[in-house]
Amino acid sequence: MRVLAADVGGTKTLLSLHELDEEGFHRELRSERYASRDFSGLGEVIREFLGDDLASVTHAGIGVAGPVTVDEHGESARATNLPWRIDARALEVALDLERVRLINDFHAVALGIPRLDADDVEVLQEGVVDPAGPIAILGAGTGLGEAIVLPVAGQWKVIASEGGHCDFAPRNELEIALLRFLLGRHERVSCERVVSGPGLLTLYRFLIEHEGLTARPDTEARMTSEDPSAVIGERALAGDDEICVRTVDLFMSLYGAEAGNLALKVLPKGGLYIAGGVATRLLPKLREGNFLAAFNRKGRMSPLLEATRVSVVTNPRVGLIGALHAALTRE
Repeated sequence: MRVLAADVGGTKTLLSLHELDEEGFHRELRSERYASRDFSGLGEVIREFLGDDLASVTHAGIGVAGPVTVDEHGESARATNLPWRIDARALEVALDLERVRLINDFHAVALGIPRLDADDVEVLQEGVVDPAGPIAILGAGTGLGEAIVLPVAGQWKVIASEGGHCDFAPRNELEIALLRFLLGRHERVSCERVVSGPGLLTLYRFLIEHEGLTARPDTEARMTSEDPSAVIGERALAGDDEICVRTVDLFMSLYGAEAGNLALKVLPKGGLYIAGGVATRLLPKLREGNFLAAFNRKGRMSPLLEATRVSVVTNPRVGLIGALHAALTRE
């Protein structure tokens, strides 16, 4: 039995092909990463990846960055940061598959976390963990994903969320100015506008305009041919561009504040996990303390946050792991 797992994001789509034996053990045959916007839809990407192996695949699990609708016709989704509509039943017919399971990408991340090895997770704040308590997950990438997990009868009950699209709430004069800056460009400002990969570039442009700073020509030159957010992150880690350093410091504070907001709503006694591509790329900055300082700075509720375990998922394939599990179960 061969199974396809897919992790569909606004920037990249990850695919992996697995073979299962009669006892349920599996091995990965191969995997590939594709630029999502190079394709008109997911079916095209799958055909490109599988090629002659398509006929041997029977099941697929797909995590997609966007809300998934379940009705009498099955599961469907319109990707938030892609012009794709994904329909599980249509994929079953078009690709001649027995079953396609379509879930939100952070639903897939949630299913993947308990299947990680110990060295796939780094603890930022120890806290106190109740194995029967709720778990909160968030992660910045092309967007900002969030999910809640409730342990029920030895399994994880995942509640998918679009919490990243909640309103951005400034906490100080600088962030009030940031909100005004964004309201001049958008009718509404969500948290995802600033806590995401593209949000890094937004913060960089804001600081330059708000404080009358002069950008480094070499940084600007690189941004014309490379991903601007990746350039900002790289230069911040190297410490050789002060605007980039300040941008990432502000980003980490905003990220930590939103993680704290989620924790106050969920009270994740089972722990809070940070996933997503930005966390793995900027892990040294997560360790520096800006994130945790903002996470814990919740006034009278600070002791609750300080008692919460906060961990970073360092395995970038966690969504694929969860999607594979989803293909074979109803979790």
